[in-house]
Amino acid sequence: MEIIKKYFPNLTETQLEQFAQLEALYNDWNAKINVISRKDIQNLYEHHVLHSLGIAEVVRFKDGTEVMDFGTGGGFPGIPLAIMFPEAKFHLVDSIGKKVRVAQAIADSIGLKNVKTSHARVEEIKDKYDFIVTRAVMPLIDLVKISRKNLKKEMINGLPNGIIALKGGELEREMATMKKICTVWDLSDYFEEEYFETKKVVHVGLKV
Repeated sequence: MEIIKKYFPNLTETQLEQFAQLEALYNDWNAKINVISRKDIQNLYEHHVLHSLGIAEVVRFKDGTEVMDFGTGGGFPGIPLAIMFPEAKFHLVDSIGKKVRVAQAIADSIGLKNVKTSHARVEEIKDKYDFIVTRAVMPLIDLVKISRKNLKKEMINGLPNGIIALKGGELEREMATMKKICTVWDLSDYFEEEYFETKKVVHVGLKV
């Protein structure tokens, strides 16, 4: 929890309390349903919560922004972002029902009013959003193909509507055909921990 305060010192008491509750909740749920690797649950705040908040370092979602978290798993990056931006709306989507149930239960437990969840494939989602966020669920080009239909035309944020993906490792080949519409930020520029040395935020701006 201290690592969250380190990088985001201006959180409200409500936000601090919500972030603090995540450890016990995820530990409890992970004992029943493996939503985070058992070896990695002890790194919850660094590897999952702070990693998710890497998106908050490159864009501050304005009030009323609508965001779909595609392939949310147990709620990442959607739940940390929903805590950080209580006036934005988050739709957490995953094709694995038990993981979606965990995400909804945790959102309910910490009192998030700006989160809804769906057990569905993204192809089934018809709603439109300002942004689609995700943690490395598939190659960017495939993600663009199936999700661009879900992006709004009207923009209310400084960053153009599009996909914001948390990625790791070498991206040159993956981005070869998309360089003109991609912006990449190295999370090592924001977070000093070794874990973030190869972690990146990639924004794919799409004109729809």
